[in-house]
Amino acid sequence: MTGTPIAAATAIVTILAILVYFWTLMGVGAMRGKHKVNAPTMTGPLEFESAVRVQANTLEQTPIFLPLLWLASLYFSPAVSMAYLSWLPPILGVVWVIGRIMYKNGYMAAPEKRSTGFLIGGIAVVGLLICAVIGIILQLSATTS
Repeated sequence: MTGTPIAAATAIVTILAILVYFWTLMGVGAMRGKHKVNAPTMTGPLEFESAVRVQANTLEQTPIFLPLLWLASLYFSPAVSMAYLSWLPPILGVVWVIGRIMYKNGYMAAPEKRSTGFLIGGIAVVGLLICAVIGIILQLSATTS
C-alpha cells in the first residue's frame, strides 16, 4: 500500500489530525496565559476549563481514530472493487478532522454547542470501524479461497 495515492492521502490526514491536536493543546496554553491559571491547576474560568476539555477529549479520541484510519486504509481500500469506494477511509478521516474543528469551535463558544462536531467525528469513526472490519473480512476470505 505504501506509495499509493490512498496511502499518501491517509498520511496527510494523519498529519492533519496531529495538527488539530496541537491546535487544541496550544488553546489550553493560551487560556492559561489569558486567565493566569498556572500549571498544574486544571480548574479556572469556564473558557479555560472548556479548552482543557476540548484538548483532553481530542486526546481521548485520537488513539481510537488513527488505528481505525490506517486499518481501513490498509484492508478496505485494496479490497473493494469500486475505485471510488477505496477512497472512503481518507475521506472519513477528513470528516473526523472537520468534526474535531467544529467540536472545538462549538465548545469554546458554549459547551452545549459541542454536540454537532462530536457527532460528526463519531460518525466518521464508526464508518472507519465498519470499513476496517469489512476490509479484513474481504481480505481473509480472499486468502482462504
